[in-house]
Amino acid sequence: MGKRTIVPFGPQHPVLPEPIHLDLVLEDEKVIEAIPSIGFVHRGLESLISKRDFNDYLYVIERTCGICSFMHGMGYCEAVERIFDVEIPDRAKYLRTIWCEMSRLHSHLLWLGLLADAFGFEALFYQCWRMREKILDMFEASTGGRVIFSVNKVGGVLKDMDSAMLKGFVAEFDSMEADVRKLTKVFLKDYTVKSRLKDVGILTKEEAIQLGAVGPMMRASGIELDTRRLGYCAYGDLDFDIITSNDCDSFGRCKVRIEEIFQSFSLIRQAVDKIPEGNIVVPVKGNPDGEAFVRVEQPRGEAIYYVKANGTKFLDRARVRTPTFTNLSPLIKILQGCDYADVPLLILTIDPCISCTER
Repeated sequence: MGKRTIVPFGPQHPVLPEPIHLDLVLEDEKVIEAIPSIGFVHRGLESLISKRDFNDYLYVIERTCGICSFMHGMGYCEAVERIFDVEIPDRAKYLRTIWCEMSRLHSHLLWLGLLADAFGFEALFYQCWRMREKILDMFEASTGGRVIFSVNKVGGVLKDMDSAMLKGFVAEFDSMEADVRKLTKVFLKDYTVKSRLKDVGILTKEEAIQLGAVGPMMRASGIELDTRRLGYCAYGDLDFDIITSNDCDSFGRCKVRIEEIFQSFSLIRQAVDKIPEGNIVVPVKGNPDGEAFVRVEQPRGEAIYYVKANGTKFLDRARVRTPTFTNLSPLIKILQGCDYADVPLLILTIDPCISCTER
């Protein structure tokens, strides 16, 4: 047995997009154990239900995360709408679906850029984020925001997209898809990338189930589960397969996210072709009374929203279980036995969002 040392990793590190701290127990260059420490960006968002009524709280909860902000707002609205027993207009369902998939696109492109930066492929990093900027331009054109959009509302959405805008977006996606295919070939074919990801960070199917992995982290271990299959919003009207990989390693997680990019292009095209005419919001009067539990597939995985109301304008509870929080246990597992040099990449492969986790 070699000498064991404890090395602090984070919360500041060049490869970390957000502050996460791990105490790494090392034996020579091998990680024997990783002990997480979270809480650096805790903001107490869930306690603000005592100070903001249920309509205003929507603008608080979507600030949980700048990457998944639309889906945080949508998941909260779906929970409150379920308490009210309100069916939102079909057009609003399709608009939410389009914005959901645009969120997935810009999140996965952001992650690919960060992965390229971790390898030292700066040109590849810039290309990924250049593609992501196009998605953000579309968000700005359709919602007025690039990070926080504030288009969800209990009862539907606040803004519409006309036919010309939707067709323009599809034309832009058609052009972008060819460029993204060229870009992602580097991640799937390049020897350097494969040597850093192949057979690194193994998470078996049994371990993924036991530890509660979600999202691409779970699907890259061969588990066919995607909460979009529940049919919320317009997903029940769209054709898509659940993307999985049996690689069970970091390369598999990269491959699943890349394939989900092209799946999002397809889902947006289908939604634009099928979107019905009509209203985008229905009036919701009174205060909610009851509780609801909603599951939403965010880019990083399944998020759960729980809302408990008491008949007044202030809620009793509003809770979110985010995918990064759920994937911390699988992360600790794949770090055990890895090389010290692989730690930053393995943390990146769960696509960590610490602001979501700590709220």
